[in-house]
Amino acid sequence: MLVKRNDTKMEQTIMEISKNKWDWMIERQLDDLSGLFHEKAVFVHMGATLSKNEEIDVIKNGSIVYKHVDIQETSVQLIDKTAILLNKVCLVAVVGGNEVTNLFVVTEVYVQEDQWKLASMSFTKLLAP
Repeated sequence: MLVKRNDTKMEQTIMEISKNKWDWMIERQLDDLSGLFHEKAVFVHMGATLSKNEEIDVIKNGSIVYKHVDIQETSVQLIDKTAILLNKVCLVAVVGGNEVTNLFVVTEVYVQEDQWKLASMSFTKLLAP
């Protein structure tokens, strides 16, 4: 994972939250994910847009099984109480019973209320490494 030496403490916090989220998705820790996801969150996958509850259900019922994520690059932009994190990842998942490996840029938008909440997560497939 690419981490700049001059990242602020807040940027490092957002990167850690994101890393934890990936771990929770792989380990199917639904309670932790539910606590992290904002009630109005949206999730954009390849061809599907889901609500918080729909995303939790996808993980719970195994429609997508996250197996491994290799975070290759990370950047964070802070705007007031909003953080935009970009992760370039190589993601291994089981989708529709088939194991697939894809290179994505994943955009995560966090908003700070009483704590940081994930408000949006979008997967953009990269065509070339």
